[in-house]
Amino acid sequence: MTDLLYSETEDDLRAAVRSLLTDRADPSVVLGRIESGDPYVPGLWKSLAGDMGAAGLLVPEKLGGQGASHREAAVVLEELGRAVTPAPYLTSAVVATETLLALDTESAPVAELLSGLAGGRTVAVLAVPLSADPDAQPPTTDRVTGVADAAAADVLLVLRADGLYAVPAAEATVQAQTPLDLTRPLAAVTTDGTSGTRLADPDTARAAVRRGLLAGAGLLASEQLGLAEWCLEETVRHTRERYQFNRPVGSFQALKHRMAQLWLEVVNARAAARAAADALATGSPDAPLTVAVAQAYCSKVAVRAAEECVQLHGGIGMTWEHPAHLALKRAKSDQIALGSTGRHQDTVAALVGLPAPA
Repeated sequence: MTDLLYSETEDDLRAAVRSLLTDRADPSVVLGRIESGDPYVPGLWKSLAGDMGAAGLLVPEKLGGQGASHREAAVVLEELGRAVTPAPYLTSAVVATETLLALDTESAPVAELLSGLAGGRTVAVLAVPLSADPDAQPPTTDRVTGVADAAAADVLLVLRADGLYAVPAAEATVQAQTPLDLTRPLAAVTTDGTSGTRLADPDTARAAVRRGLLAGAGLLASEQLGLAEWCLEETVRHTRERYQFNRPVGSFQALKHRMAQLWLEVVNARAAARAAADALATGSPDAPLTVAVAQAYCSKVAVRAAEECVQLHGGIGMTWEHPAHLALKRAKSDQIALGSTGRHQDTVAALVGLPAPA
């Protein structure tokens, strides 16, 4: 029987990641970085990916990784979601890594890339729009817009008509775009069509990209879970400390009901996100369905939690100085990342044989 509870190892990993983010990327640091135009905290990726080894969780030990699973990677993403951390973990350590693991890992170019990713020395980004979902036909063009974390990439994985290529970022044109979520930069990526090393033929490349996007969508639910948990905890803390009419505002029944309802939704989101991570970790044949269910549910919960966080904080929640707006923008951006809620609902309907309404 599937056990979705956190293991002792996962709890230890959570504590280590949370401690690092508290020390190096607290809300005041993130708020200051997004105003500078470069949201990535200097040295944070080296500490998280290289020193802690979080970037290599999905990579087998023989290739220099930790040989862990999607469950452990999900724990890391929960903490990154809680802190709305600007880091290319989802795009590099999950999507790009999973895409490469679907290729021939015995080949020198793939093995070398995976070793660099596992050690935190290399950041790779799959050059597809952030909105691309696992069931969509990814673009086979040398200009792709809306690529998340391309600005942080050392290598771009570019899908062309004749296969998948690894293109050094220095040989591509990366033009920044204006995102809603300033902690996850977007860019238009242009390559000349001849640069890079060919890693796979077209059929293998398409299957690998789908695997990478499926893993990304499944673990994105854990990021959304972490964000929703922070929003709920921060809202409960604030309403306990904020007094009105000589009483904590959290003691008013109307607010109690709103927070209790949100707690139920967060608990359900945790079950959905953990199920998706476990299905990916075990290679379950139901993984596409479990991932679609998690995304269809968790994206809504994250947005609702962020909206409640802003509203129940009152005036301070609307200010730039409070991190609530970071959570709301990340939640809204994640709502269309790796497939919209509607796309995942369509996937659920197709997989279980539910006809769409006439």
